[in-house]
Amino acid sequence: MEIRFSLDEIKAVASKLIVHFSEKTILFYGDMGVGKTTLIKELAAQLGVKETLSSPTFSIVNEYQTRNNLLFHFDCYRLNSEQEALDIGIEDYLNAGHYTFIEWPQKIIGLLSTIKCNRIELKINANGTRTVILVPDG
Repeated sequence: MEIRFSLDEIKAVASKLIVHFSEKTILFYGDMGVGKTTLIKELAAQLGVKETLSSPTFSIVNEYQTRNNLLFHFDCYRLNSEQEALDIGIEDYLNAGHYTFIEWPQKIIGLLSTIKCNRIELKINANGTRTVILVPDG
């Protein structure tokens, strides 16, 4: 699934994406500033997260309550190795059966090879709009 959109359409885009998630682990790819966290904030809100979601750049992971589940939001940008992710217990998070949204998953790709997940790729277009691509089970 591929959607081209402007940021003021983010709610509608999140609604379209969420119904196509086949897994609870979602990997978010895209350059710095493309809107990964902005999209994650809207997806979390639509899953029932009531509190303000913030980027876990320094904490690496934030945990939120959804309507009937938990959501773990990872930002792996600052990780220097997969061992650092293991040290914070990422395997427990990945195997807990809750929503797990991971920004910069390429930093820990070896740890994700056995995890069923969806992949979201975000790109900024020349005119400032974004393109989001959802790859199920990838």
